[in-house]
Amino acid sequence: MAYFDAASGAPLHPVARQALSASLDDGWADPARLHREGRKARLLLDAAREAAAEAVGCRADEVVFTPSGTRAVHTGVAGALAGRRRIGRHLIVSAVEHSCVLHSAEVCEAEGGTVTRVAVGRTGAVDPAGYAAALRPDTALACLQSANHEVGTVQPVAEVAEVCRAAGVPLLVDAAQSLGWGPVEGGWSLLTASAHKWGGPSGVGLLVVRKGVRFAPQGPADERESGRAPGFENIPAIVAAVASLRAVRAEAAQEAVRLRELTARIRARVPELVADVEVVGDPERRLPGTVTFSCLYVDGEALLHELDRAGFSVSSGSSCTSSTLTPSHVLEAMGVLSEGNVRVSLPPGTARADVERFLEVLPGAVAGVREKLGAPVPVTRAAPEELLVDSLGKRCPIPVIELAKVFGEVPVGGTVRVLSDDEAARLDIPAWCQMRGQEYLGEEPAQRGSAYLVRRVS
Repeated sequence: MAYFDAASGAPLHPVARQALSASLDDGWADPARLHREGRKARLLLDAAREAAAEAVGCRADEVVFTPSGTRAVHTGVAGALAGRRRIGRHLIVSAVEHSCVLHSAEVCEAEGGTVTRVAVGRTGAVDPAGYAAALRPDTALACLQSANHEVGTVQPVAEVAEVCRAAGVPLLVDAAQSLGWGPVEGGWSLLTASAHKWGGPSGVGLLVVRKGVRFAPQGPADERESGRAPGFENIPAIVAAVASLRAVRAEAAQEAVRLRELTARIRARVPELVADVEVVGDPERRLPGTVTFSCLYVDGEALLHELDRAGFSVSSGSSCTSSTLTPSHVLEAMGVLSEGNVRVSLPPGTARADVERFLEVLPGAVAGVREKLGAPVPVTRAAPEELLVDSLGKRCPIPVIELAKVFGEVPVGGTVRVLSDDEAARLDIPAWCQMRGQEYLGEEPAQRGSAYLVRRVS
């Protein structure tokens, strides 16, 4: 089985396994106690904090270990907002942040704050000018991921940090996807990360709060981790997390070159092997091991199952997955195709032979899913030179499949009106028009759902 879902969680690094095992005997005691066992545990915890600070590029007393990366984000956002509550309750985030950041933004709004969501371009990157325009006198905090978790696009953190610094606003960086590849550049104020993204054990997160940043921990007070992460520290897991971070950093430069070559091959070959595919994300400013593409006329969940049966573990940001019937918020914000979305995120050590076998298997898997979805098209003629496609009650990618099947029946200059009550159609039909060089006329309200108008231009 080839595991191509490192962006969700990387396999446990051998160094992490060794460190975890070695620290179980000395890291079990309470590091706050003065007896011999407590001192041993404290030495392990202090050494891990020093090593983590060196990897991040900060002071050791700025590092807090949390029970997860998600908890680090929630604690960081809440603490920074509370610390600057006299300034205001305005929060800035990008439209493509990880869900844990967006959930924190929702809490901010529920508690009376306001949130500005900065748009991104088709590559998934923000424009620093968008953050500059969003800043207000009452802005308490801005958040920006270092690299996107679904498409791998690297964000201009240093430029945004400079914009925020000039306005006196702290910037929280979610570095979960990138910290294993190197430190985050720029004058950020807070940083979060998660060990299982770089090959450490799950259940360990990092929260870094720079000195001078106003921060007020929320919830009941606790004497541990500077009062910012309550509860007994999992010292063996923390030691393993930091040991693996140092190990992957030592290998990062060489491995990044190798993985970039493999993902570049996937980016180039997939459109050649499979028709009607859109490769998304920035082709240059991206994580070394991540490549994402979307396939027209393909159900995302069905394609993932086909690839799983063929021996490949991949992920999807498609609108058609078992957990949601709405498009990925990342793909939606980018304005790219969401159907049949596949994210390939290669862990360090991925063999070239596995990538080549994936490229051999993919065309057949896509063709098989498309064949299963090739149902007869219910079409009625609505007006001269216009066809009506009734796709009400049908989920992606059926509306686009039915549009494509009847499009040839319309003369040049004619239109097709697609009726759909699936939210994904709002994203996928314009994307289909762009890929096929046809004109998207817009959306109109219908008795049920919406009508999407497409004009044939060639």
